[in-house]
Parts: sequence; C-alpha cells; structure tokens
Amino acid sequence: MAAARGGIAIVVRPALRLDPAMSNAPTEHEDLRARVEAHLRGVATSATVVSSVVPLAGGACQDNFRVEAKGIEPGTLVLRSDALSALPGSIDRSREFAVIGAAVRAGVKTPPAHYPARGLVREGAHAYFLEWASGDAIGRKVTKSPELAGARRKLPEELATELAKIHRITAASAPELATAEVLGPAPQEPVAAALAFQRERIDSLKSPRLGIELLHRWLTDHAPTVTETVLLHGDFRTGNFLVTESGLSAILDWEFARWGARYEDLAWISMRDWRFGVLGLPVGGFSARAPFYEAYEKQSGHVVDEKLVHWYEVLSNLAWAVGSVAQAERYIYGGEEDLELLAIGRRASEMEWEALRLIERGRI
Repeated sequence: MAAARGGIAIVVRPALRLDPAMSNAPTEHEDLRARVEAHLRGVATSATVVSSVVPLAGGACQDNFRVEAKGIEPGTLVLRSDALSALPGSIDRSREFAVIGAAVRAGVKTPPAHYPARGLVREGAHAYFLEWASGDAIGRKVTKSPELAGARRKLPEELATELAKIHRITAASAPELATAEVLGPAPQEPVAAALAFQRERIDSLKSPRLGIELLHRWLTDHAPTVTETVLLHGDFRTGNFLVTESGLSAILDWEFARWGARYEDLAWISMRDWRFGVLGLPVGGFSARAPFYEAYEKQSGHVVDEKLVHWYEVLSNLAWAVGSVAQAERYIYGGEEDLELLAIGRRASEMEWEALRLIERGRI
C-alpha cells in the first residue's frame, strides 16, 4: 500500500506490521519493537507503548521504520538508522541529527529529529526519530500526478525559499556543525574541496571507470573560482522533499550535508536524472530554470551565475555516476540484500554520457 511518509518515499508492507498479538510476528521484528519501546520510555515518557514498527521501502541509503506509539506526542514517528553499509561521502545518523537540528533552528521546513540512539536497530548503528510528515516524494508522482498540478506551480518559489534558508547557515552562524564530530571546519576553497571530495569517493570504488576519470580531469582543468562556503543539503532534488496538494510539505534526507558552494545544490536539482522523464522542465521535472533562479535570488540576495551552474551540473553528474557505482558495490561487497542497489549501478553510464553531453554543449 503506497503511503505518505516522513524521511523517505515509501511503500508500507502490511505483512511486516508488528502486532504483539500476532503469533507469527518475526522474532527479530518483535525484538526491535521492544527495544524501540524501551528506548522511548527512557528518553521521552515512561507511559510510551509502541504498537507497531513498519519497515519503509523506497530509500536506498538508510534503514527507516514507521513507529506507532501511544503515550507520546507525536504518536507517529520515523525511526531512521544507519544501514549495514554507507555510501562514500555520506554522514552517519549522529551527524545528520546535528545538521537537522541546525536546519530546524534556521526555520527550514524539515521534520524535527528527537531521541538519538545507538545500537537500536543493529549493533553500533546510530539512529534517531523524525516527526512524521505527510506528502508524496516519489519522483514520478511529484512530476506527473494530476492531483499535484497546483502544487507544482508553487514548488519553484517554495523550494527556492527553503534552499536560501539552508544556505544562510554557515560555519560562523552554526559553529556546532563545524566541529570534527559533525561536519568539520568549512573549507576556504570550496571548489578545490569539492574536487577533493569526489576524488576521495572515486578512489574508494572497487571498479575503476575511464569515463569518471576523464570527467574529474576536465572539471579540474576548468575549475572556476568560488570563495563563499555555506551549508549544503547535498542531495537537494525531487525525491527528497514531500509534496501535498497544497504544496511543499517538508525537506528530507540530509545524509550528504556538508560545507561547500551554494551552486552544488542549485545544480543538483537540475540533473537530467532527477526530472523523472519530464526533460523539458530542467529544475526537478517541474519548472523551467528562470522562475527557480529568480525566486532564489529574491530569497537569498545572491545573483545566480549560470556559467557556474553549468560547471556544477557536470560535477553533479560525475558525483551521481560515482554514487551509482558505489550503490551497486554495497550489494556486491557490502552485504546489502536490496536488489535495487545492484540495479542503480547501471545508471553510472547514463551519468557519464550526460556529463560529456553537457561539456560538449558548453552551455546550460
């Protein structure tokens, strides 16, 4: 049964619902329900009774569960925990918890996180609980559903507003994020830092690829000069925000948050892969560029340089090519059992091709 959710686009699997009265409930899931209940009783209220913990499917990076509880407000939460393996360059749930806290304090429309834990889902894994948020995040629904047509008209301005709020967070305004325990110090040269970040991710792959190496070389040879460093969402795109018929509901999934140039987020949302088939609307499959950039300029006070957007779109495609290979390697080498990860690996060639096409065009 498809459903709205907080934290990740999901399909609820009723067969895995954890009802203590069910004699055939899987032992490991009943154990998780009991651990969740014990944790919430210790950090929230001793009156908490957890009636169900439902695995959420649809995200490819973390373990997520819908938690229904009584005696606690809100009574519906999303338990978000480190997966068995992680994508190179992503942060763990402990660091993500701190980033979400800073975003909430900055007024970003993102579900607040509560009750951090470790070892709740699996030994050593960090976790926390998000307040449930309603809406659809599935890309094809956000970009094509007739019911969301009115919401799509609002999205350019609404998303630009939230992105401007995120980019107002800096190491100076949120020093708690600039510690070694969270994101570390902000780089003075964000372009060089971005290239080094991708170089590290490339070097972590077990499957070298000529296309990726050529793209990194081109980006290095054509690197622009950018001096300002802000907080990046790091995965700001269709699929990582919730939409209702009224418009934007919530920004989700902060696992790639880091310091960098604002253009990384501005370019990422326009990647061909995140248009979900609506190729004529380059911003997320729901908007032309001009309305989004104009709204962002109005909200941020920063004039968007489309030449910089172009370079960062090439970088974005390189990054997702690396990420696609890494997802497949999580299945092949990392012990993950989700076949979706293996399927994602084929997309690396698509991203390499798109990046080379952008280079050849030499323009937006």
